[in-house]
Amino acid sequence: MESKVNNSRWAAIARTVVIGRNPRFTFARIVVLVMAVVLAREFVLLPVRIKGPSMLPTYAENGVNFVNRLAYVSHEPQRGDVVTIRYSGTSVMLMKRVIGLPGETIAFHAGRVSINGIPLEEPFIKYPTDWEIPPVTLASDKYFVVGDNRSMPQNLHTFGETERRRIVGKILLCKNLFASSPPPR
Repeated sequence: MESKVNNSRWAAIARTVVIGRNPRFTFARIVVLVMAVVLAREFVLLPVRIKGPSMLPTYAENGVNFVNRLAYVSHEPQRGDVVTIRYSGTSVMLMKRVIGLPGETIAFHAGRVSINGIPLEEPFIKYPTDWEIPPVTLASDKYFVVGDNRSMPQNLHTFGETERRRIVGKILLCKNLFASSPPPR
């Protein structure tokens, strides 16, 4: 008889842990939690899979990261931010680093980036390059983006000017590597 009481007590404890004391309230909490997750997935956090070597060594191929779609609600993209850019619809996006801001003049000489004639320190560049790009002055709504892996030939790399409206958001879990030194102006 004592074992029946003991089993009944454990069953009641298990029910309380799994379902809660009030099943209706527990069901309502589950519905709210599911809705919050769906809304966050649709409007705040967008998962992206990294395909291609463009962002090596900063981001590995086939890795997964999240895009914060609300990152630029209160401010514009900054130099050094890793962003996703809507390339074709919502399923094809590019992951690139912002190096040029609106109104700046960007140029590559012997693989080195200069902004308004001042060389840009890029601590994340591990592979040397020999890119040559003549100076380009950005319009008031354009940003210059490029991947971190510049060891590939220039013609095999997707980079350049992008409109602000095409920037979807900022990649989470990424440090702004320009934060320690002031950007050239």
